[in-house]
Amino acid sequence: TGGGQMPAKNEKEDALAVWQDREIRFDVQPSFLELRKGEVEIDSINAVEDTKGNNGEKGSLAITNLRLIWRSQRSSRTNLSIGYNCVLSINIKTASSRLRGNTQALYVMTKYTDAKFEFIFTNLVRGSPRLFTTVQAVYRAYDTSKLYRDLKLRAAIIKEKSLVQLPKEEVYNKLGGIWNLSSDQGNLGTFYITNVRIVWHANLAENFNVSMPYLQIKTIRIRDSKFGPALVIETSRESGGYILGFRIDPSDRLNDVFKELTSLHQVYSVSPVLGVEYTIEEKPEALAEVTVAKKPDDVEIVTGTDGDEPVDAFSAYYADSNKNSDREPVYNAELGLAVEKMRDGITAKQLWSVL
Repeated sequence: TGGGQMPAKNEKEDALAVWQDREIRFDVQPSFLELRKGEVEIDSINAVEDTKGNNGEKGSLAITNLRLIWRSQRSSRTNLSIGYNCVLSINIKTASSRLRGNTQALYVMTKYTDAKFEFIFTNLVRGSPRLFTTVQAVYRAYDTSKLYRDLKLRAAIIKEKSLVQLPKEEVYNKLGGIWNLSSDQGNLGTFYITNVRIVWHANLAENFNVSMPYLQIKTIRIRDSKFGPALVIETSRESGGYILGFRIDPSDRLNDVFKELTSLHQVYSVSPVLGVEYTIEEKPEALAEVTVAKKPDDVEIVTGTDGDEPVDAFSAYYADSNKNSDREPVYNAELGLAVEKMRDGITAKQLWSVL
């Protein structure tokens, strides 16, 4: 539905930028649900109900290393993309499903653009714990591997003057005599160049350091500075938009480091290492063996009548954190009844149109 998509960032800003784990999107075009480079589908569950927003509607839930993707089986235009970076908590509680009745369901509480959203997913296959176990385990793997994806300052990444390596991280080069130009006098330190990131730390203070994953690096250039030619690394807006300068002497060495970093950044862009490692112990039947050819959707998209504004799809998922009890009853002229007071901006006609 046209009113269902959250305000999106400019997709042309950076073709390499990863939004999949950092945003929540509703009812997007199928192209937005395609896996990006480095994104892997870990599991797919075919019979899952979106109990909060589409109760009574059967769909499929794909669990990737970056997000949850729910698609309605009735219409591909009804879908969800939930990035793990937006997740606040994952719990198992009882929910009321039109297809299963009162049953255990997966509750995913999230926060995105200063709003909280709650998602409830019910597995329609009785006795199968895959929905609960896989989602929780993959999210834990994501949450404990942020150094692969997030820029970190003053982190516990250096021990006894050596880099604490991540799983599957390979150190390609260690360079001494690298000046960080963040202060007026500069700080002398050491570079570590790996297949995942660039790390610098001060020689006299190991906790004065920066870990820059290639995923968050926007540009690598050589520019003039008051210290002379310097290696300048600009990071993505999502990581804070830092511009970090490093002096490397002599100039031949500076050019060699620049070429090495540029090459590794390009290689990483083609095949990113995102760090989420998880293997399903009981692999379900291969998707190719059970896939049924899709037929074109024969549906009409209704965006409201009589000039009414469409109800945003994501309004159904708002987590009403302030509602600890029923609101006071008020008289509603449209219904001719006393009803619970509605939230600001919501009318009875809009609620009926959702049905």
